[in-house]
Amino acid sequence: MTDTSDQGQVADAVKGNWVDTLAPPSTRPYLRLSRADRPIGTWLLLLPCWWGLALAVSATGFRPFDLWIAGAVAVGAFLMRGAGCTWNDVTDRDIDGSVARTRSRPLPSGAVTLRQALGWMAAQTALAALILFTFNWAAVGLGVLALLPVAVYPFAKRFTWWPQVFLGLAFNWGALLVWAAQTGSLGWPAVLLYLGGIAWTLFYDTIYAYQDVEDDALIGVKSTARRFGRRPLPWLRGFAAATVILLSLAAVTALPVGPAMVALVGVWLMGWHLGWQMTQLDIDDPDLCLRLFRTNRTAGLMPVLFFAVSAFV
Repeated sequence: MTDTSDQGQVADAVKGNWVDTLAPPSTRPYLRLSRADRPIGTWLLLLPCWWGLALAVSATGFRPFDLWIAGAVAVGAFLMRGAGCTWNDVTDRDIDGSVARTRSRPLPSGAVTLRQALGWMAAQTALAALILFTFNWAAVGLGVLALLPVAVYPFAKRFTWWPQVFLGLAFNWGALLVWAAQTGSLGWPAVLLYLGGIAWTLFYDTIYAYQDVEDDALIGVKSTARRFGRRPLPWLRGFAAATVILLSLAAVTALPVGPAMVALVGVWLMGWHLGWQMTQLDIDDPDLCLRLFRTNRTAGLMPVLFFAVSAFV
């Protein structure tokens, strides 16, 4: 069945988003499956890709094809985030129906059938594959390997207190893939970016998980928020510090001293932003947790900007 009214709006979507206001009604359930009404996830998937590209360009020089890479990974991030979210909703359709924030999603609400959701997931993945095959074979191989953490992530909260680690493994893979697309092979700077991105994911997704901590406890779903309880700040400080240290090492490993100093400004500004988030955090305020989570787009753009500027130093 398809949703033809505003009753299909998802509880944690941005109010007045383009899906709810502009998209044809018959497409809305599918776009909601892809979280197109909640673009922050696409940004969080895309930004490590742009970290890898900007740092690689600064280290090895610009090529016209890099403009294609920058745009292609943006479209690819939208598609693969959509496919991953659809897969997540397929695997969690029973759990989502028991959680206040997620029971309005298309599958538990009945706006789409399981078969329709699987078909939509396959279509998004196929389109993303067409983009991937415009890159070199090193990047293609990494893109295929990326499907493994994507497939495993939805199940992680059933067997570990650290599902955010699995999310980090999936969401930051683009740093490896895009570095390889630009340079032809992997390198230590890409690995350090990847590890720093995982630490960043642990930071922001722990904040996000505090929205659901009570419902998760009732249904037995695990998360770092439940693991840390009332004392998340020591852990968040550690994740933030790891993010800054690892991204800083990526910059100084990839670049000469002058460009590296410019790149480090972006990393340190990101660290300042993570520190600011911790000063604002109230784990008993789900709306605030969601707002802080969304501000990580700004945090992640800071290294992109300064990595790119470092190419001109």
